[in-house]
Amino acid sequence: MFAQRIRILRGERHLTQAEVAREVQLSPRGYQDLELGRLPKYETLLRLADFYGVSVDWLMGRTQRREVWR
Repeated sequence: MFAQRIRILRGERHLTQAEVAREVQLSPRGYQDLELGRLPKYETLLRLADFYGVSVDWLMGRTQRREVWR
């Protein structure tokens, strides 16, 4: 679920894997591994959620609501 959702988000913004990797402080290969199914470390998960403006729960498939609760 996580890999699918970050691919969707990246596609919606028309970004390359390398562009997202740079923004969330990963190597291009590290980001590619996430899209291929590797689960992120906690810090990476938070950076991705912040970058895309979505909730961690949505990224991890725990809810259908993208919004961040504040």
